[in-house]
Amino acid sequence: DVQVKESGGGSVRAGGSLSFSCTASGFTFDGLQVGWVRQIRGQKCDLIAKRERDGYLDYLSFVRGRFNISLDNTKNTIYLSMNNLTPDDTAVYYCAAGNRLSWTMDCGESPYWGQGTQVTVSS
Repeated sequence: DVQVKESGGGSVRAGGSLSFSCTASGFTFDGLQVGWVRQIRGQKCDLIAKRERDGYLDYLSFVRGRFNISLDNTKNTIYLSMNNLTPDDTAVYYCAAGNRLSWTMDCGESPYWGQGTQVTVSS
């Protein structure tokens, strides 16, 4: 069976840190673009961090410098570390993977998609 399972997230005060992991089974992240998407309540999904096949990392401007995406191929796991969180980061976070992840992608628009994990940042 193909599964993508997230863990991590939770609640934190502003300025705090959280992290996620996303482990795949039934397929390998190696050779795919992998990323993290978030959906703020009432809004569309936004791809916020992406790792290209060659290891290049890219981020949306409002998370660059605070968030870090990584991939451990030995564990077939994607990670997202988030620092200096603000209430504006409150959202459901999803991991995603596919041949191409577009910066304009919406929820579910990738072949592999995590179950979603809530992050709540209080002021």
